Amino acid sequence: MDENFLLQTKTAQELYHEHAAKMPIIDYHCHLVPKMVADDHKFRSLTEIWLGGDHYKWRAMRTNGVDERFCTGTDTSDWEKFEKWAETVPYTMRNPLYHWTHLELKTAFGINKILNKDTAREIFDECNEKLAMPEYSARGMMTRYNVEAVCTTDDPIDSLEYHIATRNSGFATKMLPTWRPDKAMAVEVPADFRAYIEKLAEVSGVTINTFDDVVAALKVRHDFFASLGCKLSDHGIEEFYAEDYTDAEIKAIFNKVYGGAELTKEEILKFKSAMLVVFAEMDHEKGWTQQFHYGAIRNNNTRMFEKLGPDTGFDSIGEFNTAKAMSKFLNRLDYNDKLTKTILYNLNPCANEVIATMLGNFQDGKIAGKIQFGSGWWFLDQKDGMEKQMNALSVLGLLSRFVGMLTDSRSFMSYPRHEYFRRTLCNLVGRDVENGELPASEMKFIGQMIEDISYNNAKNFFQF
Repeated sequence: MDENFLLQTKTAQELYHEHAAKMPIIDYHCHLVPKMVADDHKFRSLTEIWLGGDHYKWRAMRTNGVDERFCTGTDTSDWEKFEKWAETVPYTMRNPLYHWTHLELKTAFGINKILNKDTAREIFDECNEKLAMPEYSARGMMTRYNVEAVCTTDDPIDSLEYHIATRNSGFATKMLPTWRPDKAMAVEVPADFRAYIEKLAEVSGVTINTFDDVVAALKVRHDFFASLGCKLSDHGIEEFYAEDYTDAEIKAIFNKVYGGAELTKEEILKFKSAMLVVFAEMDHEKGWTQQFHYGAIRNNNTRMFEKLGPDTGFDSIGEFNTAKAMSKFLNRLDYNDKLTKTILYNLNPCANEVIATMLGNFQDGKIAGKIQFGSGWWFLDQKDGMEKQMNALSVLGLLSRFVGMLTDSRSFMSYPRHEYFRRTLCNLVGRDVENGELPASEMKFIGQMIEDISYNNAKNFFQF
């Protein structure tokens, strides 16, 4: 893993070292814990910063026959957990975890050794010594990786107190909230929905008895998020919701579920369809960007969900027919001139071309790349997945207007994913130049395009 890792041609090397590598990071979608940034959290060990909450690693360890107590258990030490991970690493060859692991060790700690059971203790001790230094705190890691801005993922009822504290501290990296209102349309369990709406009423100061009251309360919180620099929303959905409905139907459905009655499947879909439109219109009014992460089947293993809860490594790629519903949703907004900037993240690679062609239906000629094909995410944020996403976008859209990579991560050590993406991008474009498919005489423009995709496009698109 030398300086030309993944860069297979001279042109790729030139594009990366002279253009991509120097650009700051805008991590416009992540799941960092805001409190850790506000408190400038100090990590007790490499296990905490690297394995804590990392369901990618837990999946690999389980697959390698490692007992759950070494993944998520409370009766094992940090060293015991790390040792089991180190023993697993050699078995991850050809899995992106093998690349990520060594790229993170190199860029964060300057360690060039291969991690395995024989080097585990040495690497663990060296990293722990460095983690005790001030420059390896949460903020120190963000500074190390030249992170200009991060957008966390936040519920409308969140106080955003840690965003306020971070801003007031004068920390150079901007930490901005992202509006994630999924719970406001989660009507599958009436008791849970009512409890959430009651919390929304409390934090917004709006008494909620009707559907219109819910919308009013959400607008109060939407304004609050905007006051703290929020520019994006995000939705984690299985599929797009675009059922036909009337206002009277939605008001009746709300009264029914708020009163504690279970909804039919049709009613659930209609309510979600209406709420997606409400959210989209709020975002359009403020000029925000709406993001849709769709296509995951979550919590597949009921036994482990009951034991560990969500986000512990038991989700997978879903298989949904989404094109018609997606088109109908976007068209409904566009027809009423309320379609804001939009990023669509696809989790199933078989639909890459579907998304890439959908973009062109709703570009309006006013904002470059207004409808974006989001970077490969979750199971696809690796070399193969990123190449397939960029190839589909290149063939059917404009790669040059792409807003680039994000971490989608809870880890302060995941910023090398931006480097991994940039190396993959430069290798892809560099290969085309070497093969005569792009003109070598246009290297000035191509270099600028690499810088744009790495940083400038996001900077201009989100208007931070």
